[in-house]
Amino acid sequence: MKRFNTLAIIFMMCFTVGNAFGQDKVSSENYEVFGVDFSQIEKTEKSSTLYQNIQLKDTVKTQLVGEIREVCQSKGCWMKVNLSGDDEVFVKFKDYGFFVPLDAAGKKVVMNGKAFVEELSVNEQKHYAMDKGTSKEEIEKITSPKKTLRFEADGVLIKK
Repeated sequence: MKRFNTLAIIFMMCFTVGNAFGQDKVSSENYEVFGVDFSQIEKTEKSSTLYQNIQLKDTVKTQLVGEIREVCQSKGCWMKVNLSGDDEVFVKFKDYGFFVPLDAAGKKVVMNGKAFVEELSVNEQKHYAMDKGTSKEEIEKITSPKKTLRFEADGVLIKK
């Protein structure tokens, strides 16, 4: 009985936390779907507060909402998304399984997947800078690894 009560309390806490973030219905009429289709947003984070508690090597399965700031101009294989304030998350797509349109910058996005913090190597930073079309001089200024907010999306909804 004690175990049942404990499980009931944990369930209630999870339900309450989920409702605190709001549950919005997303209609595919208003969004273009890339990757896994998900129509019900559960526990959607509307800011980067999620990342304040994540350490290197931690992952959190969640959904995030933001505005696309930048998209890989080679294939659409990554994007940078503004969450809230000045916080930006770097997004890649699970198993390189889908791409987003090259002209998606400025649109609202809902992402389903895993949030984590990663240290980005110098070589990877330079690769992404080249994808972006950064000048050779700017690329040469990249000399040390940096921590980045990351997200691996298995599904993305982009506002039409």
